[in-house]
Amino acid sequence: MAKIITIVNQKGGVGKTTTAINLSASLSFLRKRTLLVDTDTQGNTTSGLGFDKNELEFTIYEVITGQCGIRDSIIHTELENLDIIASNINLAGASVELVNVPDRERILKKAFKEVSDDYDYILIDSPPALGLITLNNLTAAESVLIPLQCEYYALEGMSELLDTIFLVQKNLNPDLTIEGILMTMYDQRTNLSKQVVGEVKNYFGDKVYKTIIPRNVRLGEAPSFGKPVILYSPECTGAQAYMDLAREVVTHV
Repeated sequence: MAKIITIVNQKGGVGKTTTAINLSASLSFLRKRTLLVDTDTQGNTTSGLGFDKNELEFTIYEVITGQCGIRDSIIHTELENLDIIASNINLAGASVELVNVPDRERILKKAFKEVSDDYDYILIDSPPALGLITLNNLTAAESVLIPLQCEYYALEGMSELLDTIFLVQKNLNPDLTIEGILMTMYDQRTNLSKQVVGEVKNYFGDKVYKTIIPRNVRLGEAPSFGKPVILYSPECTGAQAYMDLAREVVTHV
């Protein structure tokens, strides 16, 4: 049965999509059967793995609105152990369409049950908002991975996110836990990055991953080639960092 992890932070630009793509790819390199689910209307996770988000017959939108089964939406990637459910702008209308649907917060949870035995990990890339789609992700997940950039306002908005997680635990998913806090965009040349990491570790303790994702040009370039960094530039520091993160995730109890 798959371990379902949702990658979430309502702030944009913190490395959610970069983490979704590269962690899932790294898990596949470790021979873990992985399903990556794009639930952001921008579809950057989809295009970052080389798919044209506007040319797909079935996406997560069709799954959520009941227009197709979840198996119909799964696409195989060039990596042997990595599949994806894509997303595009159509998803923007889903929240409105689901207003009167009973138990609408559990749609994804029910859908994932059909394919859970096919995978070791299901990773969900969440949109930068705490709306119905993110609520579905949190309800479906076993745990939450929160990327935090090593910048001055890193903890801004965290209280709101933690409040949302608490409400989901209380009302929809009592087993939801925090998988880990991932520090991203680390610049070892600056004192600020070091100070932010120290502050976050003081606050969250052992919930912070030992692996820290550095600022890395190759990480930024890889999506424009439709590849995870482990295929685009396997020797770069970004690729090695995400492999280290994957090993941490696999060994995490």
